Amino acid sequence: MRIMMLAASLLMLGGCATGGAAPWSALTASGSCARLNSEQELAVNLADDMASDGKLHASLANLEKLPDNLNEVRLRKARAYRLLGRSEAEPLYRSLIGSCVSAEAEHGLGQLYAARGDNGQAQAHLQRAARLAPTNEKIRNDLGVVYLNQLRLDEARFEFLTAIELKQSDPLPAVNLVTLLIYQDNWKQAAEVVSSAGLSPEQFTNARAHAERLKVPATVRTAASDRVAAADTPSISLK
Repeated sequence: MRIMMLAASLLMLGGCATGGAAPWSALTASGSCARLNSEQELAVNLADDMASDGKLHASLANLEKLPDNLNEVRLRKARAYRLLGRSEAEPLYRSLIGSCVSAEAEHGLGQLYAARGDNGQAQAHLQRAARLAPTNEKIRNDLGVVYLNQLRLDEARFEFLTAIELKQSDPLPAVNLVTLLIYQDNWKQAAEVVSSAGLSPEQFTNARAHAERLKVPATVRTAASDRVAAADTPSISLK
């Protein structure tokens, strides 16, 4: 409850992102995915568990047993390839645009471009993902990451607060919000977010280090040094 109240006050202080309303066609899914049978669902769940444990090669091996025309399978392959740094990820994601997993595909492309340091392309893909899945807290957080990398602070603040309110149990948007507040030298509100979200000393230290990196001029900032915590990882990289 405290973090919800704090988020509301920060939203009033910081303003909110602007933009025209998205058309209904952009807010609805492009059809439904084919239903997996029990054997396929078991294999997909096993692949997910292996990926969560960092066993990406084993996850891919299990996915290879499934029909490649299943969008859910192709999406998981794309994510594994992306995390492994393989070139197969991008064409797989692009093949899923306009499908029932279009939002996830746009999200993956956004993460790919953000990892390359191309914030413009990352922003475009993540904005499309957010229009397709506006209540996905990971997409909103990662869009905030890209805005923060560009020092578009009002937009970043709005996305982090949205992600926090959508899923309070995920600490990553709160860590990123603390990074933003420290960058602004707003130590009082940063401390309040740390307390309300129950962030650890290590998470606060990481947020402070990231804020200091963001103060380095963009012309000398490396792609690795200006990343902040993003979805699907407890560390600082976009994954």
